[in-house]
Amino acid sequence: MSVVTENKNQSLPVMESFYTLQGEGYHQGKAAYFIRLGGCDVGCVWCDVKESWDENKHPRFTIDQIVSKTISETSNQQPATSRKPIIVITGGEPLMHNLDALTRALHAAGFKTNIETSGAHPLSGAWNWICLSPKKFKKPLEEICPKANELKVVIFNKHDFSWAEEYASKVAADCKLYLQPEWDKAAEVTPLIIGYIKAHPQWELSLQLHKYINVP
Repeated sequence: MSVVTENKNQSLPVMESFYTLQGEGYHQGKAAYFIRLGGCDVGCVWCDVKESWDENKHPRFTIDQIVSKTISETSNQQPATSRKPIIVITGGEPLMHNLDALTRALHAAGFKTNIETSGAHPLSGAWNWICLSPKKFKKPLEEICPKANELKVVIFNKHDFSWAEEYASKVAADCKLYLQPEWDKAAEVTPLIIGYIKAHPQWELSLQLHKYINVP
């Protein structure tokens, strides 16, 4: 089967897609169009999008349909001469799907592609930015760690700091390092994170800004 035929026929389960601001990590505050794919086998107990886990509950769209919607929903809100927003592929766990065709089509349309992944599945797709968020429930594949541009570790309790350092030792030297409080325990763990960063200034704080300003 030719690559062209594969691209034309591929479909992906899309839970939702929306234009908003990136609320976390290095690109916080930037205009971003999110494409949330269905399907996840990592199983974080504190996940705030558990409805994404079963990919069969979400409609499937072809690559052309996904990209056409992305173009329509971003171009309607900005002048034709302005720079395009970043595209963030998230989940669920987006790397449960092969993302080569999707990222090629998004690049062809002039977008930059970011991914947010636990790294638990093989890397596919062409990325301008890879955010690795390792989870204890299903560890990242070792080969993904050196490719990460950003390491974002969710802190649920004090034991997660050693987990964060384990993966900081596996990413590239120029990878950005972030610690992010788990939302429901933010009041408890944020002071711990602040103290930790003061003692280990290679780390930075990531807050879920979108939840504070009430955007998707």
